[in-house]
Amino acid sequence: MARLRAWAPLGALMGVVALVCGAVIGGFALLDGAGTGGGTGTGRGGGGKGDGWWAPGAQDRIRIGDAEPVSSDPWTGTWATAPAGAEPGAPTGHPGRSIRNVVHTSIGGTGVRVTLSNLYSPTALLIGHASIAIGKDGAGAGNSDSGSGSGSSGDSGSGAEAVAGTMRKLTFARQSSVTVPPRGQIVSDPVELPVPYDGDLLITLYTPAPGGPVTYHPLALQTSYLAHGDRTEDLEGAAYTEPTGFWRYLTAVDVLNRDSPGAVVVLGDSITDGDGSRHGANHRWPDTLAARLRDQHIGVLNEGIRGNRVLADQSRRGCGESGLSRFRRDVLGRAGVKAVVIDLGVNDILRGGVADPAAVTAGLRELTRQAHAHGVRVIGATLAPFGAYGGYGDVAESVRERVNEEIRYGGVFDAVVDFDRVLRDPYAPDRLRPMYDSGDGLHPSDAGYEAMGRSLDLAALEGGRVRARL
Repeated sequence: MARLRAWAPLGALMGVVALVCGAVIGGFALLDGAGTGGGTGTGRGGGGKGDGWWAPGAQDRIRIGDAEPVSSDPWTGTWATAPAGAEPGAPTGHPGRSIRNVVHTSIGGTGVRVTLSNLYSPTALLIGHASIAIGKDGAGAGNSDSGSGSGSSGDSGSGAEAVAGTMRKLTFARQSSVTVPPRGQIVSDPVELPVPYDGDLLITLYTPAPGGPVTYHPLALQTSYLAHGDRTEDLEGAAYTEPTGFWRYLTAVDVLNRDSPGAVVVLGDSITDGDGSRHGANHRWPDTLAARLRDQHIGVLNEGIRGNRVLADQSRRGCGESGLSRFRRDVLGRAGVKAVVIDLGVNDILRGGVADPAAVTAGLRELTRQAHAHGVRVIGATLAPFGAYGGYGDVAESVRERVNEEIRYGGVFDAVVDFDRVLRDPYAPDRLRPMYDSGDGLHPSDAGYEAMGRSLDLAALEGGRVRARL
């Protein structure tokens, strides 16, 4: 699995197809006590897989699923984010500047590749130079407010520093520059790099010429940086004087990991995106899930978008395409996906005014159908309470409760994680428990996100084998 392969000139583009084709495998080998606790080990230990899908230390784990992969693609996602829209105020991109995206890994590996997206631009994007390195500040770079596009004004760029000896040039079909087509994406050539578990990576892109609108993710909750000129291979962060709370162009990081059985993708809205959690701390609920799965070498990919809906496109507002529209790209297109956790529907009710619960559940059932068509297991979440949030009313609460009942008992998903019961106040069940409320009545606090990440029964991820129906 650690073997790096030379790609043909079209290999970078064909890698996108391989990501989709590599999604058809049934199950994980998981063990986490009763399923509600979990280890938080680093996962750096060795141990190989036995026959079938075994995790290291097979004597302590349950063998599940005997399906063989339909693709020998060796990649597993360690980090991902969903393109949410076009960055405001940047109609021609950031010409003449270097963009240093700082991202946090779930699992590590011996090699790495990245995916770049130009989804929201009608104009081709020229990347003149690109690099990847291990970030020196693995604990997070800044303390900026999560709602803005800029980091802390006092941030000196220290979070943009790379570990000496880890800087690698990224190429695309063996070329140092690449043009990403309008509305398209491209995958880099693989590079050898000892990617850490639970650490920061710096992915830097130099855009020498004007392009179209920037495809971005606005709620990074992690400080990235901008610099003037081509500073892609700078080890120091001194040139990176402009902190930012956005991720730009970058949508996925995949690793070569001999011990990894695959990845879990989490599809959701602002609650999955981590709105309300502490900036730079990696306290979103998928981060807690990643810590529980790390010693089993399972990647966790966060595809949450603030304001996202099941049914309606909100990309003009920077809230992404509907879950139905983006599922193939943001879930099935991710490397090594074996299971998906879906937490969507609140914005359809609260902001979209959907008064028919059957419309929401029909959309969720369609997502399950799409996943099953590719052999991917689906865990669905009940909708958390929002009774103290603006826009709440009796109709919205009735729809939420009826959607939740269908999720619990209607066979919408393969398994259910009941976030409603985890987060609700027992004395006012239409509201968040005070200790789990970030303060706005909708988004959980760090403690709430921790409880969510701990509540998912890991046995639900393994379940029975889902046969692909293509």
